[in-house]
Amino acid sequence: MACHEIAALRLGLMNVLGIEDEAEKQHDLEELGELGREAGPLKSLSEGQSLDRLLRFFSMSLVDLQEKIGKTPDDDPQLPYYKTLIVLTRKVEQELQTRITGLEQLYRDLDDIHHFVHEIYPAK
Repeated sequence: MACHEIAALRLGLMNVLGIEDEAEKQHDLEELGELGREAGPLKSLSEGQSLDRLLRFFSMSLVDLQEKIGKTPDDDPQLPYYKTLIVLTRKVEQELQTRITGLEQLYRDLDDIHHFVHEIYPAK
């Protein structure tokens, strides 16, 4: 469970950030196993090409994770562990959203700074 979502997110981030580390890529592909080849949110997440798509597919994969955990019997000794995985993955989702928001703000700030420079030094 959650390890699959994290591995898929790492693979997607490698794409978006241009990280070319074959050992890390293989490690995360092994973690995903068959889930990384089946159509669905995890495969789409691992192949993500934009931050927006990563967030969308990560959120979709969490819905699947919650459904799996929801079907776990109350007397399953792994249930507390599974519930902890939900907390972990929700925190990762929040962190991803925070980072994306920060980068979007940087993008807007760069435009403001650019306009300010031209106020001081008008383009000829």
